[in-house]
Amino acid sequence: MKNSLMALGATLLLGSLSSAQKVAFEEYNLDNGLHVILHNDASAPVVITSVMYHVGSKNENPDRTGFAHFFEHLLFEGTENIKRGEWFKIVTSNGGVNNANTSEDRTYYYEVFPSNNLELGLWMESERMLHPVINKIGVDTQNEVVKEEKRLRVDNQPYGNILAQVKKNLFVNHPYRWATIGSMEHLDAAKLEEFQAFNKKFYIPNNAVLIVAGDLNDIAKTKEWINKYYGSIPKGTPIEQKTFVEQPITKTINATYEDPNIQKEMMVAAYRTPSMKTRDARVLDMISTILSEGKSSKLYKKIVDDKKMALQVGAFNLSQEDYGMYILYGLPQGTNTSKDLIKEIDEEIVKLQTQLLSEKEMQKLLNIYENNYVNQNASIEGIAENLASYYLLYGDVNLINTEMDIYRSITAKEIKEIALKYLNPNQRLILDYSPTKDKSKN
Repeated sequence: MKNSLMALGATLLLGSLSSAQKVAFEEYNLDNGLHVILHNDASAPVVITSVMYHVGSKNENPDRTGFAHFFEHLLFEGTENIKRGEWFKIVTSNGGVNNANTSEDRTYYYEVFPSNNLELGLWMESERMLHPVINKIGVDTQNEVVKEEKRLRVDNQPYGNILAQVKKNLFVNHPYRWATIGSMEHLDAAKLEEFQAFNKKFYIPNNAVLIVAGDLNDIAKTKEWINKYYGSIPKGTPIEQKTFVEQPITKTINATYEDPNIQKEMMVAAYRTPSMKTRDARVLDMISTILSEGKSSKLYKKIVDDKKMALQVGAFNLSQEDYGMYILYGLPQGTNTSKDLIKEIDEEIVKLQTQLLSEKEMQKLLNIYENNYVNQNASIEGIAENLASYYLLYGDVNLINTEMDIYRSITAKEIKEIALKYLNPNQRLILDYSPTKDKSKN
């Protein structure tokens, strides 16, 4: 009885947290096609102005990869009214912070200011959209910045090429096959006119969403400023998001890669999965949580803790707008090899494919997702990015409030079925990711 009461109490607590986290918002369009989402939260005297553009590495020319990520840097160079090198000075001198990030599907820019600088944040993002200065000095400068980033994060980073190698082998037709950071050779070869054309095509109001969130104080005034700074920006030529179809994987793909930065092999297995907009993708999220989230997860407890076969093991579902990748990895320990780890992991996957999770396991899983839901919307920055993503990539802003209901409705039977549908040996890539061999010994 005591345990039942505790379980009930926990359920009620999580339920009340979820209700308290309901995100209120207002959305509308400007005449030029810019979608605007407002979220008012007076709990702290801060405000975020952010713009997400529907352009990522998948929108690039195969001979000019890396453009979207390059623009993440380039559009901080300055505008007609913000001198080169002044962007960050303006932000910091007014008590703000800013950043940007790029994925395969979108690019996101934001500033966080004290709420009395809302107009400044709106003006700066409108400047980035309307008046960017794209010239040779900016391109040359950021080219060196991106090269250094690639050296630090990829080329000289242990295991830094795993994701690029997985993508290269899982995708044949889709632009997901290349890394978001792209090719330095492609960037070196590009002419200034190509960068200017890329900006003109993609960084337009009708290919973007503006999020204004936080202590807005006066909503009418906020809308007035939005119209003042964004309403006159010309509408661009509508963007057609192309469709790329991949044929199902029906036979194990075997690939190799030698990493000069490592001394220990890593086990890597990956499966191509459906769009993040699907219910199946969410079930796969839950499967990765069951397998590897925390020290009590199935893979960690069995392979790392009990059998001590690996230093580390994990699984994650990397979902994107068109397709996803379900990736399993591990660092073998002692005399164990990648093949040994795959065998152990496959045994756990077969259990998921043939046995239903218990009610207790399902409740534990749900508790994790309830907690994640609260944490994801615990800050203005998190809310703003979620609002932008749900509109631009999912086509439903209110998923910020309802997606948790989808996870709550997933059953043990579905988990079993989805594991059987996607996680089979003949549907995956096995990547032999190993240290560079000493050729002098041959």
